[in-house]
Amino acid sequence: MTSSAKIGDLLAAGRTVSFEFFPPATPKGEEQLNRTLEDLSTLNPAFVSVTTGAGGSKADTTRDAVVKMQQKSPFPVMAHLTCAQHSRTRIRTLLDSYASTGIANILALAGDPPEEAEAVSDTFRYASELVAEIRNHPVAFGIGVAAHPEFHPRSDSPEIDRRYLAEKLNAADFAITQFFFDKTHYLRLRDELDALGCRKPVIPGIMPVTSPDRIASFAKMNGTEIDRKLWNRLTSAAPQDRQKIASDYATTQCQELLDESAPGLHLYSLNRPQPCLAILQEVIR
Repeated sequence: MTSSAKIGDLLAAGRTVSFEFFPPATPKGEEQLNRTLEDLSTLNPAFVSVTTGAGGSKADTTRDAVVKMQQKSPFPVMAHLTCAQHSRTRIRTLLDSYASTGIANILALAGDPPEEAEAVSDTFRYASELVAEIRNHPVAFGIGVAAHPEFHPRSDSPEIDRRYLAEKLNAADFAITQFFFDKTHYLRLRDELDALGCRKPVIPGIMPVTSPDRIASFAKMNGTEIDRKLWNRLTSAAPQDRQKIASDYATTQCQELLDESAPGLHLYSLNRPQPCLAILQEVIR
C-alpha cells in the first residue's frame, strides 16, 4: 500500500477498513488527533479521511490536516471537499493544492446550503457537478461520494434520491454512507442501486455511540433513525459502562455487515481511538 493509492483500486483488491477524523481547532486538539492516528495506524487501515466544516467553512484547516497526516502515514489520506459556499475558482485552487502535495483521493460533497446572506456566486449546486469538476482536473484523483441509507434529508422523494445517487456514484469510484443503526437500510440502499444499474462499492459508515446526546444530534441532522433499545441501555448505564455497550453494539453491526458482503468498514472516530480499537480488535482478529 502506498499513500498515493486510489481508494477505488484498494476496494477492487479486497475489503477495506478506514477511519474518519475531523481537523483540530486547537493545539490540544492536534495532539489528540496525532495520538489517535498513531494508535489506529496499528490496525493498518486502507485509508483515512478528514472532514471539513459546515458549508466547507474549514477547507483550509482540512487541507492542512490532510497534508500533515499524509506526510507521516503510509496509507492514503482522503480530503472531504464541499462545493457549497465556494466559488468554482476556489474549488479549482483547492484541487491544485491537493494535487501539488500528493493527495490522491477526494470525497466530493455538496455541503450545507448557505443562507441567502452568505451565498457565494459562481458555485456548484450539486455534488455531481463537483465530481465532474474533479474528473476534469489534470491530476486523476480517486473520487468518493456520500450516500444516505435512509435517504437524503433534502430529497424530494425516495425514488428521486436513489436515481440521483446512482447517477452521482456511477461518475465516481465509490461511496461512503452516513452512519446508520439498522442494517436493513444499508442492504436496501445496495439493492436499489443495483436495480438502477449502479454497482460501484458502497462502504457502510459506522458511528460508535460514545456520547448519546451528541450522536442523537448528528442523527437528527442526517435523518438517521436511532436504535431506542440501544439509547435506553446507554442512558441508564453508569458512565464507565457506556463505552463497552457502544463498542459491543458496533462490533455486532460491523460483523453483520461483513457477513452481508459489505466491501469494507468506515468508522467515524470522533478523534478518539478507544472505541475503534475495541470494535476492530474483535472483528478482524
